[in-house]
Amino acid sequence: MKHTKLLALLLAGVLAASLTACGSTGGSSSSVPESSAPESSAPSPAASTPDEQEPEGEIIVFAAASMTETLNEIKTIYEDAHPGVTITYNFDSSGTLKTQIEEGADCDLFISAGQTQMNQLDIEADPSVNTDGLDFVDSATRLNLLENKVTLCVPDDNPKGIESFDDLAEAFQAGDVLFCMGNSDVPVGQYTQKILACYGLDETALANEGLITYGSNVKEVTTQVKEGSVDCGVIYCTDAFSAELKVVDSATEEMCGQVIYPAAVLKNAPNHDAAQAFLDYLTTDEAMAVFETVGFSPVA
Repeated sequence: MKHTKLLALLLAGVLAASLTACGSTGGSSSSVPESSAPESSAPSPAASTPDEQEPEGEIIVFAAASMTETLNEIKTIYEDAHPGVTITYNFDSSGTLKTQIEEGADCDLFISAGQTQMNQLDIEADPSVNTDGLDFVDSATRLNLLENKVTLCVPDDNPKGIESFDDLAEAFQAGDVLFCMGNSDVPVGQYTQKILACYGLDETALANEGLITYGSNVKEVTTQVKEGSVDCGVIYCTDAFSAELKVVDSATEEMCGQVIYPAAVLKNAPNHDAAQAFLDYLTTDEAMAVFETVGFSPVA
């Protein structure tokens, strides 16, 4: 009987020891989640994906002709970094691009060489400018992207010896110059009109005298000066740089105002998100470095 009782006590001791060991193991297991809690509370890669969505698809960009060289260079850089994106450009005068957008052309991103053409498409702009109440611009995306300079350029041989806007004004008064400028619906033409007005010159009278010829966009004006078919012309400093033309003078802000290039994604953009991502990229230091090589500058 004593042996039986002793055996029972021994078995009870072994069972108690086993239960203690299990309890100890359970405590050890419960400590693992505590040590790993900071990792589990961090956002998983999947959770952050929506904010870092890689842009893809075609982006249709309507841009002022004066941006041709720089935007083509940026296209190569951007498409290399974003293989799922294809950028399609439509370069022309801002007035022509505005009309195409108004007529329903597919466009994701519009970059104008002047505020007027952008304002004419923006319902939030002054009604005296947006006279038709057009509502194409996503105003929340609109920004002033770049600044340019308006310059007076001459052919390599500078046949009339024009070295400044003052010289141009004197040549006009003498009736001894053939000058090229942009049409009145083209920003560079509108800036030129302000310069002529600053000198008290009558554009219509000068044109009737055969002293002024016109280009439908800044590239056409640049070509006429480059080929020497005119004595001088007014273009942007960026076009003068690209065409390796001689710049003899630059217009001051008092003469023609600040030359700002606004940009905006359109409300009916076929690829709004990708267009916004590309516009964001155009404001980066990397893109701005490309713009600055030809004479563009960030807006002060």
